[in-house]
Amino acid sequence: MTTTEVENFPGFPDGITGPDLMDRMRRQAERWGAELYQEDVEFLDVKNSPFTVRSGEREVKCHSLVYATGATAKRLRIPREDEFWSRGISACAICDGASPLFKGQVLAVVGGGDTATEEALYLTKYARHVHLLVRRDHLRASKAMQDRVYNNPNITVHFNTEVADVESNSKGQMSGLLLNRVDTGEKSVLEAKGLFYGIGHSPNSQLLEGQVELDRSGYVLVEEGSAKTSVKGVFAAGDVQDHEWRQAVTAAGSGCIAALSVERYLASNNLLIEFHQPHTEEVKKEITDRDVQEGFDITRTKHRGQYALRKLYHESPRLVCVLYTSPTCGPCRTLKPILGQVIDEYDENVHFVEIDIEEDQEIAEAAGIMGTPCVQFFKNKEMIRMVSGVKMKKEYREFIEANK
Repeated sequence: MTTTEVENFPGFPDGITGPDLMDRMRRQAERWGAELYQEDVEFLDVKNSPFTVRSGEREVKCHSLVYATGATAKRLRIPREDEFWSRGISACAICDGASPLFKGQVLAVVGGGDTATEEALYLTKYARHVHLLVRRDHLRASKAMQDRVYNNPNITVHFNTEVADVESNSKGQMSGLLLNRVDTGEKSVLEAKGLFYGIGHSPNSQLLEGQVELDRSGYVLVEEGSAKTSVKGVFAAGDVQDHEWRQAVTAAGSGCIAALSVERYLASNNLLIEFHQPHTEEVKKEITDRDVQEGFDITRTKHRGQYALRKLYHESPRLVCVLYTSPTCGPCRTLKPILGQVIDEYDENVHFVEIDIEEDQEIAEAAGIMGTPCVQFFKNKEMIRMVSGVKMKKEYREFIEANK
């Protein structure tokens, strides 16, 4: 979801972005009757049969499940990391690279694998120059990615180099990085307005801890060549069980194995029930900036673009929720339906506006947006809260409930 260009997925000779690939997969699943819910799973019980899956919206009982929660980017944990997280430090170039904060600036990426080299290459679209900081004396990325980095004049590679901390200017903005040479111990300062992490991931296996076997790093253990976990009926797919290959195509393959394994498991235990869902297609009209300017209707709840934001900022008596997104941001596409469902619950108490930071750069810069997705709440022309990243539904609900 957070991958920029996917170059090695079959059927896309010119490549495709991670978010676009996910959208296509979603539409294909829905075409064949899959019911998809954007919800936060908070609890799993696979010790007792039938298994229990509980979200903030519902509880589901099942005889089999596929666990495919992926992995989360690791952090360096340098001293001032929390202070500058989403204010200069990020783990997702595709989410934050287009932010006004980084355009035309000198940026740095930490890491030496495919993730780091991909981040560095992507950032050259926006940055004046990119420094790739590698702790080892060589790159671990694939030969193709190494060649692209070495052949890009806007990328400088620094080997045997690690980040010690962040430096800031008198305005509290990130201005540089304190670096250590691993081989000589020499210290230096590198001018940089942004720091991006590409240092690996941690599996999101917390919901299965103590219930299925995990390895020392927390990856779900599966039988070789299968998706079977240590619990019958529980299968794992994708990066949560793959610490070696970590490719979109291998994740899709393991997902296919897991799905077929579920079908075989249910059939062999006389638990398989065929369900044929009638296909219905709902046509939704997207609100465009032109629609808003030609016929702005303040009684509508959801809007898009800077014209709507300005009108609502000055005229709306409701709580105004502004979502800042980027076209290439995968987490933005995850958050939009989640936040949309919450907004629907408070239809007459809140106004919602989506702002594309590339279409409306001036608005994003004026709002101090340093990464996407980002949500700002306004009331009576005053910003009362800013939330970066994707949060659980209940957090948005609780805030709206308290301020509607």
